[in-house]
Amino acid sequence: MAADTRQHSFFCALPHLPHPPSPSPDLLPPSRSAPLYPSLRGLLRFLLVLLCLLPRPAQGAWFRVGVVGPWGCDPLFAKALPSVAAQLAVNRINKDTSLPYAATFDYVVLQEPCETSRALEAFMGFNTKASGYIGPANPGYCDAASMLSKGWNKALFPWGCVGYELDDVRSHPTFARSMARPTWVLLSLMNYFRWAHTAIISSSEAIWMETATKVADSLRSHGLPVRLVSFMENTPHGIRRTLAKVRKMREIRVVILCMHSALIGGGVQKLLLETAYDMQMIDGSLVFLPYDTLLYSLPYRNVSYPALKSNSKLLRAYDAVLTVTIDSPQTSFYEAYREAVERGEVARTLKPEQVSPLFGTIYSSVLFMAHAVHRVRKSGQWMSGGNLARHTRNLAFQGFSHPIKTNSSGAALLDYLILDTDGLSWELKPVYRIDMEVGMVRFLGRDIHFPRGSGPWRDSSCWFTPGVLCSFIIHSLNPSFLLPRRRINQIRLVKGPNKILLTLADVTFINPSLSNKKLSLDDSRISGMRSVSDHSVASQVSTQSPATYENTNVVIYQGDWAWLKRLPDGMFSRINPKTSDVFELMKDMRHENVNPFLGFFHDCGVFAIVTEFCSRGSLEDLLLNDDVKLDWMFKSSLLLDMIKGMKYLHHRGVSHTRLKSRNCVVDGRFVLKVTDYGYNEVLESQRFPYIEPPADELLWTAPEILRSGQPGLHGTLPGDVFSFAIIMQEVVIRGPPFCMLDLSAEDIIEKLCKPPPLCRPVVSPDYAPFECIQLMKQCWNEQPEKRPSFEEIHDQFKNINKGKKTNIIDSMLRMLEQYSSNLEELIRERTEELEIEKQKTEKLLTQMLPPSVAEALKVGGTVKPEYFDHVSLYFSDIVGFTTISANSEPIEVVDLLNALYTLFDAIIGNHDVYKVETIGDAYMVASGVPVPNGNRHAAEIANMALDILSAVGTFKMRHMPDVPVRIRIGLHTGPCVAGVVGLTMPRYCLFGDTVTTASRMEATGLPYRIHVHESTVKVLRDLNLGYKVELRGRTEVKGKGIEETFWLVGRDGFTKPLPVPPELKSG
Repeated sequence: MAADTRQHSFFCALPHLPHPPSPSPDLLPPSRSAPLYPSLRGLLRFLLVLLCLLPRPAQGAWFRVGVVGPWGCDPLFAKALPSVAAQLAVNRINKDTSLPYAATFDYVVLQEPCETSRALEAFMGFNTKASGYIGPANPGYCDAASMLSKGWNKALFPWGCVGYELDDVRSHPTFARSMARPTWVLLSLMNYFRWAHTAIISSSEAIWMETATKVADSLRSHGLPVRLVSFMENTPHGIRRTLAKVRKMREIRVVILCMHSALIGGGVQKLLLETAYDMQMIDGSLVFLPYDTLLYSLPYRNVSYPALKSNSKLLRAYDAVLTVTIDSPQTSFYEAYREAVERGEVARTLKPEQVSPLFGTIYSSVLFMAHAVHRVRKSGQWMSGGNLARHTRNLAFQGFSHPIKTNSSGAALLDYLILDTDGLSWELKPVYRIDMEVGMVRFLGRDIHFPRGSGPWRDSSCWFTPGVLCSFIIHSLNPSFLLPRRRINQIRLVKGPNKILLTLADVTFINPSLSNKKLSLDDSRISGMRSVSDHSVASQVSTQSPATYENTNVVIYQGDWAWLKRLPDGMFSRINPKTSDVFELMKDMRHENVNPFLGFFHDCGVFAIVTEFCSRGSLEDLLLNDDVKLDWMFKSSLLLDMIKGMKYLHHRGVSHTRLKSRNCVVDGRFVLKVTDYGYNEVLESQRFPYIEPPADELLWTAPEILRSGQPGLHGTLPGDVFSFAIIMQEVVIRGPPFCMLDLSAEDIIEKLCKPPPLCRPVVSPDYAPFECIQLMKQCWNEQPEKRPSFEEIHDQFKNINKGKKTNIIDSMLRMLEQYSSNLEELIRERTEELEIEKQKTEKLLTQMLPPSVAEALKVGGTVKPEYFDHVSLYFSDIVGFTTISANSEPIEVVDLLNALYTLFDAIIGNHDVYKVETIGDAYMVASGVPVPNGNRHAAEIANMALDILSAVGTFKMRHMPDVPVRIRIGLHTGPCVAGVVGLTMPRYCLFGDTVTTASRMEATGLPYRIHVHESTVKVLRDLNLGYKVELRGRTEVKGKGIEETFWLVGRDGFTKPLPVPPELKSG
């Protein structure tokens, strides 16, 4: 472009291609902002001192880490000294030469209130305070915090979050754990020692109550029986009452203590263990596991803990405690802290023993964030929360006192130690190592010392075997123990509030059509008689005769309606122990889409499973009822409910075996629930003879199971997926299985057993979205291993409706009327979409204007003009651009500029600069504005100019590859004024003579050369960073007269090739 087309004294920031934005001022520490000096000499002196302190030039923008926790309201958390830990980590990161691509780090300590609701409210205000977050400490709002950070597109790296659902990358893309999931460590220990039955006790603080709830949910999701979760009052009476509950449950093996460890000052845990000793519960039958030691590395070598050393009762009680903590193989936490004090990195105010080892976890988490930032910047990707979370994979570095390593999915692979005492000595000794990388527990040569010489009884290994319904059998070396133990189980079956075995004294048979509940006779008959007719147990419900066990399956149990699922006729003298174990497992199944098991009815010759009564009947009944109008939204809601229920069962390792539309029931709120799980296990444990089901009962059964010889007896997880596909066909076309084939059930079963050809339902694309039909076909794949899991089905099915144009008001009303349980999820999904759109808008705005300006304009504020003492400006344009344009099509010119400036944008992302504008072939960049950066602006602009010139040397035009693209570059340094001009399409503009002079430097330059004004050269020489400049001589600068100018030709350490410029002509 000709120079005279740009003779103006200001330039505006126009929309341009995406590039990483300059940091917001709120992310920069005030202490790092450049003050104004009265003279250049004072400024240079300050910069020289600053450069002596810095080990290397800054490589990018500031990155502020927010350390979130209850530092102000919990004294024991405050003992972790979060500010000192973060400052130590930040200082080391900024000096670490192995992290050259990491942004310059800073931190801010963010106070998290101790009440969960207030903590979440406070977290919502942290958006502008940090670039990424370490925390929160309270697991109760981890999910909400992760969703907020997803909307902000900022990384969340907590050390205290528990739930496994957070590991779903699709729902939580900005979430990554800086520590191993504590419950994985607990599971490894409990699996090794075969201690399944668990109690969890928390102190009364909200953070520990939330922790206890999340730990219980996590253990239950892996099929372990958590018998008690108790939120204890922090008083002697409350502690004694809680321990009394534990003592009554003799099946409990492990008590997890969610509270501060007594070893670091936890008074509640100290009182609890002393009370357990007084109540004679330190007898080897229970193991107490402190939870909080899983979160840090507790020192044990040559360490004496006053809590044990000065308290003989606690010392004896601690014999029943196993302390699990992170292994520090070389240097303990106390030793590492002492070394930092001796090096002057930490003040000598406190002794190491006065500091909580959580200090090391905070330090390592900040370092974890720094390594992720380093990797993102090195890859040249956008500094977003999602990219940071993805770059936590395959890390390996030294934490504060222990090594940290992650696998290919980003999971932390730390080693843990199990520490034990002998009840006499206060020393903690390692007895086992838990290797999370290989998933093994290794014996270290020293046996655990249990009180009275023996530990808790071992539970059945089936609790830890996926896909097995576990038997509650006690393996003991003492056979005489089995008889009273079984007797206790039998008593628990028939007595107490949680009894399972029911008789006529516990239930009242009713006739639904004569009850006060609004249920039609047809609904009652349909929902109530299908199972009855299947097994020929009862007659039709009569509206005239009184209800008895002979003519109805509906009962009132504990004030609510319940349903009897009758088993085949037979003589039952007793419930055998294996069946009672199945009852226990079924009692533990709790999910909104799984029909709860209430008990077993055994009286009057009737043996029946008792479950919750669902007034809408089975899914099959609903599909056959023409009075109920089912649109796709309604159908997809029912299918999604079924998927959630089966996902829960499979996550617990339970195969349904009998999944069909008849075994899915719908309650009055149109919530679908999976029922009849465990039915086959009861038949098998009670040794019912196998009766082959009729052909029409096998239409949902997978082909490989049909060929097994006894179809319907045993199932598999892939077999359940096949059954789900057949139910999908029923729902989609609202017809029976295979109804479109016009074949008998016997013929269909024969074709399923003996392919080819494959026999499957034929579903027209008109009935459902294409993705739904494709998912259905995946689920009935002939090869079981190629069928998706219910986890995968859930993820795919959630995306099927996205993108369709639906009336959201009608959808919400329909959901409220027909399917209220999905309302919360629907609102959350809509909120996520709104947040994503808001994020896109804000991202576009920050690409058009500096972030600080954009924030001010968003809140309706005004942006006052700002004077900058020293900025450096860059101008470049393409030599011969007019000729290239004349010989090219307009679309080719646009393609050329797009490719060239995309290249430039990628380069400037690696420098502390701000792109002001592009006009035609002109490209303008500034450094030192809108965020002052001391005297680094000249170096940043010079480095960027060298990088751009090197890149242009190898750039080729797509439509004219043989014609080189040559550019002229001009640099100038001086003062300017910046501000926002206009109300409509406001633009960030630079004003001043510096802008004009920089433009003149480019206009009077030469191809493949960087033309530099004397003002810029002076700053570069003062920086003494090895920049190579050559005197061009005295040059006439329009409007300025004759001035000395220079060529910038390189820099010490700059090894990239530069294009060869044309030879200079003398004169």
